[in-house]
Amino acid sequence: MKKLILSFLIAGTLTGFSQVAPDKYYVQFTDKNNSPYSIDDPSDYLSQRAIDRRIRQGIAIDEKDLPVNPAYLQGVTDAGAAVLNPTKWLNGVTIYTGDSTVVIAINALPYVANVLKSTPVVYNDGPENFKKPFFEHEYYNGTAPVIFKDGQGITSFDYGEGYNQIHMLKGDLMHDMGYRGQGMIIAVIDAGFNNADIHPAFDSLWNNNQILGTRDLVDGGEVAFDKSSHGTMVLSTIGSNYPGQLIGTAPKASFWMLRSEDVGSEYIIEEYNWVSAAEFADSAGVDVINSSLGYYVFNDPSQDHTYADMNGNTTPVTIGADIAASRGMAVCNSLGNEGSGFWYYLIAPSDGDSVFGIGAVDANGNYAGFSSHGPSSDGRIKPNVVAQGSGVYAADPSGWFTYTGGTSFSSPITAGMVACLWQANPEMNNMEILSAIEQSASQSEDPDDLLGYGIPDYVMANNILTVVESFTLVDLDIEIYPVPFKDRLYFNVISDDKEHRQGRAEVTDLTGKIVSEEELDLTKTSSVNLEYLPAGIYFLKIRIDDKYAVKKVVKL
Repeated sequence: MKKLILSFLIAGTLTGFSQVAPDKYYVQFTDKNNSPYSIDDPSDYLSQRAIDRRIRQGIAIDEKDLPVNPAYLQGVTDAGAAVLNPTKWLNGVTIYTGDSTVVIAINALPYVANVLKSTPVVYNDGPENFKKPFFEHEYYNGTAPVIFKDGQGITSFDYGEGYNQIHMLKGDLMHDMGYRGQGMIIAVIDAGFNNADIHPAFDSLWNNNQILGTRDLVDGGEVAFDKSSHGTMVLSTIGSNYPGQLIGTAPKASFWMLRSEDVGSEYIIEEYNWVSAAEFADSAGVDVINSSLGYYVFNDPSQDHTYADMNGNTTPVTIGADIAASRGMAVCNSLGNEGSGFWYYLIAPSDGDSVFGIGAVDANGNYAGFSSHGPSSDGRIKPNVVAQGSGVYAADPSGWFTYTGGTSFSSPITAGMVACLWQANPEMNNMEILSAIEQSASQSEDPDDLLGYGIPDYVMANNILTVVESFTLVDLDIEIYPVPFKDRLYFNVISDDKEHRQGRAEVTDLTGKIVSEEELDLTKTSSVNLEYLPAGIYFLKIRIDDKYAVKKVVKL
């Protein structure tokens, strides 16, 4: 792979010198004029896999993809600053310098729009005692949750204590169908991956070359496996493959470990680090990003966000996350752990209109009180969906496993399932995949501010996506009874459309196989005799011209 040049942007029109962390600044460039890079030759800055993703989804290469002009970066270096992370999407760079005259010199360069600085913060207790706001309400080394669900069924894998968190989403059934993340690449953007190189949960990832590499956007170079344990635990809920203990939601996927978070402080530079990490993920050909991170308050109060900023268009990290989605990646992000705190609402970048913001439920599928609330400040449904975030079983970096909690874990559980669903439907684009997940969820017809569209059913989402592509999914009003049914299923299609009187009904099993089909007269009640089928979950698909609707039904 050619050397990838990273990038990010800052929102707004701040002027003067604004420090994004002590002695660290953000430099905004004016343009990408006279660049040695060309839209016509993307192989200079994108891997072939990244280019293929764009082609497959019909996404054009544009100016945002062009790296920052190297001459501009050289000019900043010549002025005396150390370049940290360039950002191509939003055309800027973070720098380090302790000399104010260097900042003045950079601000005077003809291609610099501004340099963004504020007063350094003095720690009262020292940075080693600092607790990051996003992590503050999460817990580790918890006790086993009380689960009132059915015990582990007959599956091809022994999920151990991690069974409930995948079974809740029907992920175990997706695995049985052969969809375990093969051929998909997931980037985990986090605070560190302590002992992930030696933990037994990841043995198969290393042995099978499923770890594609690491990048440290905080300290530079490769990730050192002696920083925060947070990313280790997060990664385990997706990629662990330890039968009898924990099998993650996408144990056959490949992974990039990207560190963007400095656990010793909280400054807005970490938002820029995040965007740089997402740019790297894009360039490397990643399919799904998981980010168990979020931002709203900082050590420097002048950098704090407000709830009004959670509108999908304001914070640097949200702007970058939406751009990441516009490049064809699925971006899953924790909604936040502020549900019982002073903030209460979601945090950036989960507010992005193209970002899959993930809330948390407990082991029984009930709202977890710490999970941040929606909506976005401009009134959009958030969270998008939820997954288990309380009583989650994850790798303990000390070498074994533990129970933990937070939306940090509901998001990666979801990201792994997104990868499996996309593996099953590679012809779909990222937004089609995420839309089907929402439509499959438990509250799809009545979303709210706690669970969004609810708990997804990934088998149902797969069935939705396997309908003929030329058909358009609609929310038909279908009356179904009895629920559940025993032998015969009755249904009415309630419609004011007098022109379309005929349709077609199909019943499929969990694998998508059609087990019953017949023509419909939409003017009267219809029924299908399914007494010959075994008990279980099926899907009723109603087709009318070029439209269709899907409803889950249960046979006793």
